[in-house]
Amino acid sequence: MSSSLQKPKLTFWQIWNMSFGFFGIQFGFALQNGNASRILTTFGAEVEHLSWFWLAAPLTGMIVQPLIGYYSDRTWTSLGRRRPYFLAGAILASTALMLMPNSQFLASLLPPLYVGAGILMVMDASFNVAMEPFRALVADLLPADQRTLGFSVQTFLIGLGAVLGSWLPYIFAEWFGVDKIAQAGAVPYNVTLSFYVGAVVFLIAILWTVITTKEFPPDTEYLKEEATKGTKGLSQIATDFANMPKTMKQLGLVQFFSWFALFSMWVFTSSAVATHVYGLPIDDRSSLAFNEAGNWVGIIFGVYNGISAIYALFLPFIAAKIGRKRTHSLSLTAGGIGLISIYFVHDPTMLLFSMIGVGMAWASILAMPYAILAGAIPPQKMGIYMGVFNFFITLPQIFNGVVGGPIVKYIYGSQVIYSLVMAGVFLLIAAFCVRFVEDQDDVVNTPASI
Repeated sequence: MSSSLQKPKLTFWQIWNMSFGFFGIQFGFALQNGNASRILTTFGAEVEHLSWFWLAAPLTGMIVQPLIGYYSDRTWTSLGRRRPYFLAGAILASTALMLMPNSQFLASLLPPLYVGAGILMVMDASFNVAMEPFRALVADLLPADQRTLGFSVQTFLIGLGAVLGSWLPYIFAEWFGVDKIAQAGAVPYNVTLSFYVGAVVFLIAILWTVITTKEFPPDTEYLKEEATKGTKGLSQIATDFANMPKTMKQLGLVQFFSWFALFSMWVFTSSAVATHVYGLPIDDRSSLAFNEAGNWVGIIFGVYNGISAIYALFLPFIAAKIGRKRTHSLSLTAGGIGLISIYFVHDPTMLLFSMIGVGMAWASILAMPYAILAGAIPPQKMGIYMGVFNFFITLPQIFNGVVGGPIVKYIYGSQVIYSLVMAGVFLLIAAFCVRFVEDQDDVVNTPASI
């Protein structure tokens, strides 16, 4: 769509439909975030090495998302611009979800640990193929005064999918009696079955968005102009990266501290809860108590995602009252306090209260930076810059993945709980950095009707 044309306002349900695929994506992400460390530990990974295996996620995201953004900006098919990538990513991700807990059966040439790590990389690459165009789609189709609402609805669906994905192993085990323990070196069946369900949900949710959402035709004049240029692919991505808007650079610092903290939480919470809250030894990998701790981590992860889903619905109105920057800063502060508080918890139930702040931060991280950024990006480059912005998500995770394990082992003496305390401190630093970000279209940041 030409940037000179006014984008029509969409109804709430049109915004819902365009974002519904994110429900399935986050359902799959939640299963990965809550169970990948446990699966890899089951296959023999040492706790201080977990962050190295998790490097697969940000490395693939850093490569895949800018490329998908670049090519989706230049794609137009019978399915539109972004939707072909949704569909391809969904098919690949669903396949990887079904394979991940069965790595021990695929290990004819390599140990299950390495097969699992390889599938984790494929799964995350597929998630990124499906996910990246969703950010651009919201910015493509919504006028400026509906963007905060659009990203908030997207965040609500992310939270809802994450709640169900996080809780599913616990629900299967405790409500339906599915086996929650397995022989050494095997994944419990409640986890395996959850991954199967996740694969189906992922595919159906993406199909819903593909079928119900129509995209605007591209700006043909812009595409003709781009076709005459000699730079393509990676060289164009590098050029756009060098010329990124000032607001993106400022948000990059906020994103660094935010995503460094999130990576620590996802990688080390299972081990931290098992050792610090349940009092289990660091080398316990298969006992009933260890698996109960892992299932409980799925529950508390579901809680923070549930909080984020509810809080996301209020974000447009809070941002209209106090501004997007202050909303984001306060939300990150709540998340930092929540993570630090885990150090003082020794009753698993009390972890639910720690997750309130984490959920507020998560909702804001998924909505506010994108709502701020969209107003600073040229409309014709929405896909590429949303992909380039992913660098500020993946780079801190890669950095954490390299140094996080050695920090836990050599500085924290394998007391994993301190990695969560560090994560809380980093969220507080991110909250401080928000004050230096320029929000260019705050003047149109009014709450849209729902």
